[in-house]
Amino acid sequence: MLGHGLSSIFRRSPLPLTVFPHRRFVHKRMSEADYDTWTKEELISRLVQLESHGSSKPSAKGKGRAQDESIDWANAPRRKIALKFCYGGWDFGGLAIQKDRTPLPTVEGKLFGALVRARLVDPKGGLEGCGWERCGRTDRGVSAAGQVISLWVRSALSQEELTPTATPTEEHPFIYMINRHLPDTIKILAWSPVDPSFSSRYSCTWRHYKYFFSPVGLDVAAMRAACAYLPGTHDFRNLCKIDPTKQLDQFRRDILHASISPVDASNPGGMHVFDLKGSSFLYHMVRNIMGVLLSIGARLEPPTLLPALMNVAPGCRPEYMMADALPLTLWDCGYPEGAVNWQPETRDSHSMVRVLPGPQLRAVIPLEHSAPTTTSGDEAAAPAVIVEDAALSAPRNVFIPLGGGTHRKMMSAKYVPVLQRNRLEHFEVQNARWREKARQKGLKIPDHAPEDAEE
Repeated sequence: MLGHGLSSIFRRSPLPLTVFPHRRFVHKRMSEADYDTWTKEELISRLVQLESHGSSKPSAKGKGRAQDESIDWANAPRRKIALKFCYGGWDFGGLAIQKDRTPLPTVEGKLFGALVRARLVDPKGGLEGCGWERCGRTDRGVSAAGQVISLWVRSALSQEELTPTATPTEEHPFIYMINRHLPDTIKILAWSPVDPSFSSRYSCTWRHYKYFFSPVGLDVAAMRAACAYLPGTHDFRNLCKIDPTKQLDQFRRDILHASISPVDASNPGGMHVFDLKGSSFLYHMVRNIMGVLLSIGARLEPPTLLPALMNVAPGCRPEYMMADALPLTLWDCGYPEGAVNWQPETRDSHSMVRVLPGPQLRAVIPLEHSAPTTTSGDEAAAPAVIVEDAALSAPRNVFIPLGGGTHRKMMSAKYVPVLQRNRLEHFEVQNARWREKARQKGLKIPDHAPEDAEE
């Protein structure tokens, strides 16, 4: 299945491959550096040549050609398709386009821009004009190996030919057309014709996440024991971040599979991966679960902490830190049989190799081989310290692993077990406060909570 080639990538490459999103500028700088060896006469001749080219006017033929290539979007034939793509989250400010300007570009912003330049969507219509839907939203730093969107695009077929029997080979080369306008950190892997009623979000039956981590200093057996409590239907209100704008009032989710295993079965002491597969996920649910698992692996908490946090009603979430975003990857998305018929791009089989190793930059290198880096305050990267008893009489440093090579350091005497910590506000209190502020600002209040919130 597409999106499952990353395990082999890790086996082939002990170190992450370097991605050069601005490769096209390298040649420009090299050519400019060559001017240092030119004589004065050669430089003057070159300037005259450049000025003569710059003063030339476009020919009438070229102008007419541009007019001939204009598209009548109101009458252009369109069809609905699904796109499967991968991206490295470290280079972007998240997947979704934001209303306000963001410090980093978004994946959807780059992808929509590529579709516009490929002349597949009407730029004036925006995301709404093409019926844009995403399978699962990912935050800043989170990557994807098999993200899916659905939308309407311009078709090479006429409206009469746009029937269920039309074969994909008759269509535009969508993958090639889009990829040539994308940075190296985003690549389309496959496309599929879909029914007009298809929704990449609501037609999805399961989502599969992977979280990569080094097992150095961790009790993996204890982490596996905790994972055994996850499959089934549970209330995850204490293992997510409450987003009042969604106005959620139910937090039960179905987990189909949960496991921890080595990335390479022949190297049981090497890089490990936490696999979590479910029908849908709450906001920051995977990273919160992983944060708890890492504390269990460090022997700061017992494996029974995980079930103690689940199925607690009314319950209020205790204070604890979720895992780092960089090692998290949306691995794949599943749909009912026959809903999609993925057509891969055979001319570019190495797209995932160039894109995906980067997000796990700090996760693929074992901690004992990585250079220490300071995060903030008293947090620093260091091998996890196994603590058999959190209430040791002799004060010593405790390193709480947060994933991605990051840790939080504190004195053992100050460590408070998760279930004994302060509790956050109940979700109903947070929802009511947001509704009051929304009324004061004239914002629209959701009539009902969405069926699924996104990681």
